[in-house]
Amino acid sequence: MSRSLRVTLSVVLALSFLLVTSPAQAAVLVRVLRYDASRSAEFVTVIDQAAQVWNANVVNVRLMQGTPASFVVLADNNWPRTLPTSLGRGTIWMGRQAVNQGYYPLRIATHEIGHILGLPDRRTGLCGDLMSGSSAPVSCTNATPSAAERAEVDRNFAGSAPAVEFGRVHEDR
Repeated sequence: MSRSLRVTLSVVLALSFLLVTSPAQAAVLVRVLRYDASRSAEFVTVIDQAAQVWNANVVNVRLMQGTPASFVVLADNNWPRTLPTSLGRGTIWMGRQAVNQGYYPLRIATHEIGHILGLPDRRTGLCGDLMSGSSAPVSCTNATPSAAERAEVDRNFAGSAPAVEFGRVHEDR
């Protein structure tokens, strides 16, 4: 047996042993998504805060401001909406109409990023469900994804098929 083949076999066996004996220590591949909020007007800070909320709550994806961007955030006077084109990609519109009606901007931003991360609208009416969107009361200021929503995003970025429909605008009205 050649020396290079022995070295290769040794490395393969060592790695196999490590994976079998310590699966909890196996490295998680983290997907980095860059976003461009430069055209989101007064919502730039709230978009950055929403990215921090997601970063604090999921392990398989990290959101960072920068270009080239995986998704962009724009501001307009309509209702907030998102067009996810594929997992981690798309366009968010931070519509002022919902803010003017009293909805919490950080909850809106975190909800809309949820669509980019593969989550569909779920109109449960519960404030504890981020993806319930406007079906929750206007007084709801919860901007943190539920345990189920966090787990779903982590599954999406670990290879599961996302439940969100890509190529369709998601408007939560």
